[in-house]
Amino acid sequence: MKYTFPHSIENSHGEKIIFKSIEPAEGGEKLWVESFCAPGSGPVMHTHFKQEEALTVISGSLAYQILGQEPKYASAGETIVFRRGTPHKFWAMGNENLHMRGWIQPANSIVFFLSSVFAAQTKSGKGEPEAFDGAYLLTKYASEYDMAEIPWFVKKVILPLTYLAGRLMGKYQHFKDAPAPLK
Repeated sequence: MKYTFPHSIENSHGEKIIFKSIEPAEGGEKLWVESFCAPGSGPVMHTHFKQEEALTVISGSLAYQILGQEPKYASAGETIVFRRGTPHKFWAMGNENLHMRGWIQPANSIVFFLSSVFAAQTKSGKGEPEAFDGAYLLTKYASEYDMAEIPWFVKKVILPLTYLAGRLMGKYQHFKDAPAPLK
């Protein structure tokens, strides 16, 4: 899939990401992002197996957590880096919106993946993606991304079966130009 930049996505739960640009860099293309979270909103515990992510707080207060650790906090001017393979989540702390800028490197399929996740959340009208789209994304891109809070049985049995049912029912035509997952 080709995207023109800037490319904006929003979900129905108070998150907005603007993918600003992709630039060549040592270690792979660097994707520059700007992110906004309404109070209390932010992504669930997730892992990027192939990418690092850095976020600098512009305004508001950031709460973040590494799996198994206590939450930590950052305010305007502070930068947080999430290393590849580290399960993490973050959210807007307090009563004001959170505004951040940062990067993800290497870019890989993150624009497609997050655009698809946000669209599937909007489609479902809930925090989690629509069932078939969620199964497609989390099964097809399991080598790149993980949602740590989803139980093992759901990830290894239910999602693959839902993905297979979706394929048999022709539910994935809108993903025909999806990038190949990284191994």
